[in-house]
Amino acid sequence: MTSSILADLVQPNDHQRRPSVVVALMCLLLLSWPATGVAQNNKTNASAVYVVGSGNTPLDQHVTRLLAEQLGDAATLVPIRDNQRLVGLDSPVVAIGPVAFTKIRQMNRDAPILALMVEKPFIKGYATRSPGQVSAIYYDVPLLRQALTGKFMLPQATRVALLASTESVERYEDLIDLLPAYNLQARLFIADSDDQLIPTLVRALTYGDFVLAGSDDAIYNPRNIKHILLTAYRRNKIVIGPSQAYVKAGVLASSYAPFPAMTEMAANHLKVYLAEGQFPDPDYPGEYRVEVNEQVARSLNIPLPKREWIAKQVDELIRSVEEGSE
Repeated sequence: MTSSILADLVQPNDHQRRPSVVVALMCLLLLSWPATGVAQNNKTNASAVYVVGSGNTPLDQHVTRLLAEQLGDAATLVPIRDNQRLVGLDSPVVAIGPVAFTKIRQMNRDAPILALMVEKPFIKGYATRSPGQVSAIYYDVPLLRQALTGKFMLPQATRVALLASTESVERYEDLIDLLPAYNLQARLFIADSDDQLIPTLVRALTYGDFVLAGSDDAIYNPRNIKHILLTAYRRNKIVIGPSQAYVKAGVLASSYAPFPAMTEMAANHLKVYLAEGQFPDPDYPGEYRVEVNEQVARSLNIPLPKREWIAKQVDELIRSVEEGSE
C-alpha cells in the first residue's frame, strides 16, 4: 500500500506535486520511526552475556537455547569464537564446561564467569578466591543424593562401599559423616593404580550392599568402567552413579539434574549479576531426576520402582532429615 501511494505521488515533470511528495515522504518516515526506534533502543539496552561453548555443538546449542528462553528480555547471549577476545570487563561470561572456563580465565582473569557443566571440585578453588566474580551451577550430583538413590533401589541396604584414590579421599568425608542420619554407613577403599583396582573392588563388594561411584576420573573412566561393572555384577552387587552417562554404560542407576533446571538457576545467577554486579555463590540445581538401566535390573532380578517415585522419595527424606536437625 505504501508503494502505491508513493507511485501516485511521484510523477516526473509534475512541479506542482513536488511539495506534497515531500510532505508525504516525511509523514511516512515519521510513521515508521517509532517502531524502528523502539527496536533499536531495545537491542541497545539489552545487557550482553557472552557465551563460550564446550566444542560439542549440539550440547552448546541446546544449553544456549534453554538459557536464552530463561533469560527472556533480561539479556542477549553473544557467542565468543576462538579468534575473538572478550569485550568489556563488566559483561558476564557463561562458560560451558571446564575447557571453556579455562579458556576464558586465560583470556581475561578479571572476567566475571558463570561456569556450567563443571563439577564442584574443579570450580571450588576459583570461586573461593574470586567470590561474586566466579560462580557455577554444579554438574555433578551431591553424593548424599546418589547414596539415597541406591537405598531406594535396594531398601534393605545399610552399607555403602566407596572406591577412591588417595587424591580423592577428601571429597567423601562429608558423606561418611552424613549417612548415619539416613541409617546408612560407608567405608572407603583406596586404589591408586590399575593393578590395585580390582582386588580393592572385591574387598569393597564384600563390605557394601552397593558401590557408590563418585566423580573420580582416576577410577571411574572409560578404561576401567567395564571391568568394575563386570566384577560387581558377577557378585550380584550394583553400582550407583556417578552420572547419567554411566547408566548407559551399564551402571544400574544415577540421579541427574535435567538441563532446564540447570539453565533456570543459571539464568537467575545472571540476573542477579546484572542487577547487583556480583554472582550468587555456586550451587546445585534445585531439581533432580533418576535414570535407570532396566536391562541391568532384569539381569540382577531387581524390582524397579518408578523413577519419579525414587526421585520424590529422595527429596522427601533429605528434607525430613534436614528439618529434624534444625
